[in-house]
Amino acid sequence: MPHFTADDIRQFGKVYRLNLINAITGFKPVNLLGTVGAAGQSNLAVISSVVHLGSNPPLLGLVMRPPSVERHSYDNIRAGGTYTLNHVHAGIARAAHLTSANFPREVSEFAATGLTEQYLDDFPAPYVRESRLKIGLQLVQQVPIEANGTVLLIGQVAHLYLPDASGVLRTDGSLDLTAAGTVALSGLDTYYEARPVARYGYARPHQPLPELPLSE
Repeated sequence: MPHFTADDIRQFGKVYRLNLINAITGFKPVNLLGTVGAAGQSNLAVISSVVHLGSNPPLLGLVMRPPSVERHSYDNIRAGGTYTLNHVHAGIARAAHLTSANFPREVSEFAATGLTEQYLDDFPAPYVRESRLKIGLQLVQQVPIEANGTVLLIGQVAHLYLPDASGVLRTDGSLDLTAAGTVALSGLDTYYEARPVARYGYARPHQPLPELPLSE
């Protein structure tokens, strides 16, 4: 079994270390982050650092890289306080990944990749029309992470749009993301279509674990 210590990891080349450490957490959610600047310039960036922080109020965390250099998305969120998260499906995975290119601030990744800006219910930040599951968030807190200079942005869900496809929203409020076509990311560059393996009910000590249907 290959074994690496912290010293080993520090001595790896930059690209090797990036690829390895970005992959060890397993499959990650992949979203398109939609923002708009003070001058009305839209921005779109593929991200894989979104985490659930709580349901009441509904909070999602987003880790942003150190703002020591120009960060268009981070600047837009700080200035306007709103942003969107848009699920990626296989049909837009190529365009989503292209948003990771270092476009200048005056170039909108929407136009550069062929994706479409969509504004809904007077929310200032743009959604991705081609995405099937869209979330509008309001920034409520920024938490600096001193260990590496990154920033945890905490946003409250203001709007949630689900796809029309039947079976996505289950009767208990959970989602069948396979029915939605949502893909996952491994590392920095490999996109996967997910397939459900099993679904279980609430676990209680010393009781049989109930199995639930994969679709309802």
